[in-house]
Amino acid sequence: MMWDKLNNFGKLRKPFLFISDFEAKEIVVIPLDELKNYDVEYSIDEHYAYKKHPYTLKKTPINFDEYKKKFDYVQEKIKNGDTYLLNLTSKTKIETHLSLIDIFNISNAHYKLRYKDKFVCFSPEKFIQIKNNKINTFPMKGTIDASIPQAKSVILANQKEMAEHIMVVDLLRNDLNIVSSNVRVEDFRYITSIDAGEKKLLQVSSHICGDLDDSWHGKIGSILKELLPAGSISGTPKKSTLDIIKSTEEYTRGFFSGVFGIYDGDSFDSGVMIRFIEKTDDGLVYKSGGGITLESDAESEYNEMLDKVYIP
Repeated sequence: MMWDKLNNFGKLRKPFLFISDFEAKEIVVIPLDELKNYDVEYSIDEHYAYKKHPYTLKKTPINFDEYKKKFDYVQEKIKNGDTYLLNLTSKTKIETHLSLIDIFNISNAHYKLRYKDKFVCFSPEKFIQIKNNKINTFPMKGTIDASIPQAKSVILANQKEMAEHIMVVDLLRNDLNIVSSNVRVEDFRYITSIDAGEKKLLQVSSHICGDLDDSWHGKIGSILKELLPAGSISGTPKKSTLDIIKSTEEYTRGFFSGVFGIYDGDSFDSGVMIRFIEKTDDGLVYKSGGGITLESDAESEYNEMLDKVYIP
């Protein structure tokens, strides 16, 4: 089993690259000393120097009526009590003369991954970080165009966004309680600024952490198995919400909204694979979305989905 393989790598303190699809069914593990044999590139850099580029994407999204049908279906499921928060995503056809290698090289992000000639992601969202026997997660929920007057105050005062964020924080607190002790919220709803092509976005995150003992290295696979799929891009309750996602989205997420990370022998750092471009037989598609609650507005959610289609 792949999870046992990861545990064994941890026991041996053997560095590896970990890649999981959304459902944690397709797992790729590459020892870092063998990475040169694979057509795979990654970058994890929290303090990257932003470099502006001139490239934009031609977008052909699903139309609003089609999106609203899915949105309304999710709303009915919420009213029935089958889910309280669901991350609804869609595919947007895009056109660019850039290759996946080009996009990987020019994009600006904390977490970047190019997997062969199949997909590239450039994500601002952490999944988990483990260092010094402390596990940390940083759910990101709430996005606003920074050009809106008093954008920071507007997003923090928005009751729908507050409710959505609280649900995700509660979900991830419960997840961390499965694998760690003394779970606590260290920073609740802080703002980060993200360059989104021609726009600047503000996004709301929280920092949740828990304590591990020295044996966590030999349990790294088991820890990941318990925490996947990532709660911030699925929803709550997780099991029933995943079933609704499958019946609603009408496409396979694949590696989009999965997780990739690096274990270096001492620590583990990983990101959620949002901001994602995939090569298909019909050309390039960009997968994006956002969290839906009972208070969500279909037009606002549709526009947020489109705002997230860009090369940072």
